[in-house]
Amino acid sequence: MTDQAVDAIDRVTTPGTGRTNGHFVGRQRELKALRADIERAGLDTMAGRKGARPRVLLIAGKPGSGRSALAAELAEQLATDYPDGVLRAGLTTPGGDPVPTGDTARQLLGALGVPAPAGAADDDLTERVREALAGRRVLLVLDDAAEAGQVDPFLPDVSRSLVVAVSTGPLTGIPDVRPCTLGGLDTGSAVGLLENFTGGVRITVDPRTAEALAEECGGQPAALVLLGGWLAARPMLSVADAAQQFRGLPDEAGGPAAGRPLARAFRFVYGSLPQPAARILRLLALAPAGLADAHTASALAGCSVSAARSTLEDFAGLGLLRARPEGQFEVPGCLAPLLRALMEDQDRAPEVQLARARMLERTVRLLQSCRAVTDPDGSPSRRKLAGLPRTLRFANVPAAAEWLRVREPALLASARLAVADGELDTLARRLVAALVRALSAHLGAEAAASQLYGLHQLVLGVAERRGLHREQAAALLNLADLDARTGRTQDALARYRAALDAGRTANDPYATGRATESVGAAYQELGDWERACDWYGRALSQRQARGEAADESRLYGRLGTVHTYAGHYTDALRSWRAAVAGYRRTGDLPGQARALSEVARVQEYAGRPDESLRTCTEAVEWARRADDVRLQAALHLRLADTLERLGDSAAARLHRGSAERLLAD
Repeated sequence: MTDQAVDAIDRVTTPGTGRTNGHFVGRQRELKALRADIERAGLDTMAGRKGARPRVLLIAGKPGSGRSALAAELAEQLATDYPDGVLRAGLTTPGGDPVPTGDTARQLLGALGVPAPAGAADDDLTERVREALAGRRVLLVLDDAAEAGQVDPFLPDVSRSLVVAVSTGPLTGIPDVRPCTLGGLDTGSAVGLLENFTGGVRITVDPRTAEALAEECGGQPAALVLLGGWLAARPMLSVADAAQQFRGLPDEAGGPAAGRPLARAFRFVYGSLPQPAARILRLLALAPAGLADAHTASALAGCSVSAARSTLEDFAGLGLLRARPEGQFEVPGCLAPLLRALMEDQDRAPEVQLARARMLERTVRLLQSCRAVTDPDGSPSRRKLAGLPRTLRFANVPAAAEWLRVREPALLASARLAVADGELDTLARRLVAALVRALSAHLGAEAAASQLYGLHQLVLGVAERRGLHREQAAALLNLADLDARTGRTQDALARYRAALDAGRTANDPYATGRATESVGAAYQELGDWERACDWYGRALSQRQARGEAADESRLYGRLGTVHTYAGHYTDALRSWRAAVAGYRRTGDLPGQARALSEVARVQEYAGRPDESLRTCTEAVEWARRADDVRLQAALHLRLADTLERLGDSAAARLHRGSAERLLAD
């Protein structure tokens, strides 16, 4: 497992963690109980069954109770016991929606170094995860599980791993789960958490007030962190000053009682922000996947990048955001609903939509810059890149690649949200197109296939919604190509046919021609030679009608190949000779040589070795004229094989020697 696969445990202040400055506060009794549960015999062991499933520990608590921090602390303490690494996956988005099972599976497979086929079904992906975990000793932390159905697909039948699940309530349906339910911190730990922010002096001079303030927060770590951050930003104020102002904050009607301390602490800190900063904080509810950087905040608020960066850093100091590597900040899950409620209450819908559009436009420009930096110096895209503001340019290709790697989760989430919104489809299409180009440029089409599959599905959704038949055909062709490459030929065939219908509706000759030929290729892959010939013939007729001579020759070759597989050697020779004639007319010498070599192959299959020998010799001459050394060598080897079968071993050795010299040179 690579270092990138191991999810590092952040040592920063964040609401709900109970951890500040790298020091975990409280929960020692819970930690001791969790560690004891690991050693306790499970139901399988007690029943005498071998191959027990991995032990599942459940940390249950309300958002803001420090449940994720307790899981992180437990994982840190146990990391050395699990040599194959510590993995973490969040199962719920900041908006409260479950993360698709396939997305979680791809994340875990990537961390485990196991390839995830593009477009694979969720069941196939989770099965790969279970197979990978079965042979390893991994500590897997599944955060924010809404139900047992999100956890169970990742539990292998046999494993020495440990699973730590974090949830609001019980995970009914998972056998032998060990629950640990969290309430508030005890008074001593709560005061200690405040002390990490305020320093010892302000607590020592007024310990009773500090205890009372901790009790008013219900011992909730998230609320205590917010108040501690507020005090840390005001070193001249005492704990009594904070307590007095906090008590003076009126209660907000509605909402569950358990959430009120956190909601009150948030309103208290939010009310102390200047108006511009408060607006930026509200608009961060739009940050995709709850992740924002200076560009995201700058675009949302319409301010400078430097001002946005400074504001985000201030928010992190107050405990309103969680600092992440590479200049990113995360909106804590316990605060995301509060931010969204504030935004919906205080910002008009047109202003919110404008902020979202600005954010998408900024993301598109960054992605275009990220891709353009891979082009050669002096190219039009590089000249255009030089005219962009400095904040939108990347110094070099490695810097752009690193930016893309770090921001990839947020970028993919941004594309999904833009398409789901439905009101900014033009921007959504531009964003998806820019992201496809950037991923292909930096990762390559093969390495990025899994991400590209999802992006093409988004394009297809927008095209169907807007009736954009040309784009629908293009998306279907791209998806079908990926299906075909991963062995899902029947799925590819269905999509190629749908692309053909969309191309005809759009009157797009390129899409219809490509789809028709691809349908033939799918039937060829399925071994249905008759249908493959039929569809290749249709594609050939289309190319001939448009006068596309090069494609016409290539399709004659595809027909020849299918006829050869079917054993129809007369038809195969006719098709390959037509291909030779076509390449001769267009002056394509390498194509002519390759087609002649296929004619020789078919002649040999048909039992005409002498004709095959003459044709192959002619093909060698055309390959020599085309200066295609590898093709010459391959043809010399074919001649050698043919001569061996004819009993001329001396001539065969000469041709093999010629092939070796050509390849050596």
